[in-house]
Amino acid sequence: MAIGRRTLLRGVAGSLVLGAGLGAYALAVEPLRLAVTAYALRPAGWPEGLRLRVAALADLHAGFPHMSPERIRGIVEATNALRPDVVVLLGDYAGTDRISAEPILWGDAVPLMRGLDAPLGVFGVLGNHEFWDDPGAQRRRDGRTLAHAAFARAGIPLLENGAARLHARGGPVWLLGLGDQLAYRLGRGRTRGVDDLPGTLARIDDDAPAILLAHEPDIFPRVPDRVALTLCGHTHGGQVRLMGYSPVVPSRFGNRYAYGHVVEGRRHLVVSGGLGTVAAGLLPARLGLPPEIVVVDLG
Repeated sequence: MAIGRRTLLRGVAGSLVLGAGLGAYALAVEPLRLAVTAYALRPAGWPEGLRLRVAALADLHAGFPHMSPERIRGIVEATNALRPDVVVLLGDYAGTDRISAEPILWGDAVPLMRGLDAPLGVFGVLGNHEFWDDPGAQRRRDGRTLAHAAFARAGIPLLENGAARLHARGGPVWLLGLGDQLAYRLGRGRTRGVDDLPGTLARIDDDAPAILLAHEPDIFPRVPDRVALTLCGHTHGGQVRLMGYSPVVPSRFGNRYAYGHVVEGRRHLVVSGGLGTVAAGLLPARLGLPPEIVVVDLG
């Protein structure tokens, strides 16, 4: 049956309206939502009776229009309301994206997180943007960044190839933090990290379970069974995720570690979809994956 010209034009017009509506939603509505994504896990070998609630915040990318100081304060309040035992910060804090209308740099973004409250503490790692968007750090390549100084002033400890032994309900647990895997841009798409996984693991000196914080999930194939859970950000879940698939993922593994809970053998990985936006493709949009606070109950 032939399709009439008027019917065809209506169909084209309807598609354009639908596309424009989705685009507006992805740019102006979904980036301003806030979801809580909860996981309940008991990895192999996790001690009986050991309970730990971890809240994870990733990829804040502070700046207008999507991540104002007021919005960050609201995220802090929402995180505290979850009553976590420990809060972990997974990198990329400042709003340095080229499309950000008004960026908020580390000296202003990091202090906004001092209101986070958890009995076992708040700990962070740095992301690639802490290095990439700091020209001085890229020139020196000595491990120092503006973000390091901001965290020191805010009194929030960074676990950069470091470890902290926490006294949780029912026993101790190790919290490990990895240096960024993409820290220095060397040209022609090459990077050099400041990560030291063997050195980080060597800080464990007993048989308590361990949790690893790493900005990029690409480290996961190298993480041994000794680590009960790896928590990562970086991918933003692709920022556009439909029917479990993300068209663009900043990972050499593609959708394998794009988002969510991944189990490989005895090893568990949780990748946060993050909170902020960057220019994925052309515009800082989100679709099918609203900004999220991740909360993991272990035990």
